[in-house]
Amino acid sequence: MLQQRMDEVRAQVEAALDTAMSALPRGELTDAMRYVCLGGKKLRAFLVMESARLHGVSDQAALPVACAVEALHAYSLAHDDLPAMDNDDLRRGLPTCHVQWSEATAILAGDALQTLAFEMLTDPAIGSAETRVKLIAAFAHAVGPAGMVYGQMMDIAAEGAEIPLDVAGITRMQVAKTGALIAFAAVSGAMIAGAPSEALRVYAAKLGLAFQIHDDILDVTGDEDTTGKRVGKDARAGKATFVSVLGLDAARAREKELVEKAIAALQPYGDEAGNLKELARFVIDRES
Repeated sequence: MLQQRMDEVRAQVEAALDTAMSALPRGELTDAMRYVCLGGKKLRAFLVMESARLHGVSDQAALPVACAVEALHAYSLAHDDLPAMDNDDLRRGLPTCHVQWSEATAILAGDALQTLAFEMLTDPAIGSAETRVKLIAAFAHAVGPAGMVYGQMMDIAAEGAEIPLDVAGITRMQVAKTGALIAFAAVSGAMIAGAPSEALRVYAAKLGLAFQIHDDILDVTGDEDTTGKRVGKDARAGKATFVSVLGLDAARAREKELVEKAIAALQPYGDEAGNLKELARFVIDRES
């Protein structure tokens, strides 16, 4: 059931993103934008669509938000992979954008995807102008200098620091860098419906941390053919991670604890939240 719904959402989002980019001028920029959006699980888009479904919001209304989230996420990957940032050459089993084209193209493709994301949130299909403005404000807060970008800056500042981050510091960084966009995705359906979102906020907070812990685990235990990206890079960069601070066994125990708390937070939704509960389990069972 979960995989079927994830496949359905991925197909919807990829088709909608392709349609949006087909309306843009043809050339290297749009080729690079499409390339960066290729593949991936579209987990954040899935959170948008399931949050919407829980609140009786149609796929038609939720889809522009799901696409905006994925366009923004793709931009962040293109920029994070740059030599000045994480300096990665492999993403989703393919050369990263700056390797495939150039650093300038990767920067501009990321810039274009970011602005496209905000444009998508103006789509009247989402709902009233008031609803769209609230979504745009929440989105900007999640991905800007108080959220994702702030977390990335903390990550860069922590590399090679004389005093490595402790668990509390790593948690603060990841809540911003990874968790903020996941949190927005999870509550967006409730926002469209004008419904309370606290249960989904708690769910997303636990899910986001479990997701990052598992990424840290895969960087130690995974292989490049399966993960689609370089492994062991955190240790080579001298980064403090949940695994380096807690140890592998304790990190695995922590992610399981977080998943159980995420699932418990969905109790108000009963069986209707089945896909979100399964997603929480999937997050720490995945191999990529």
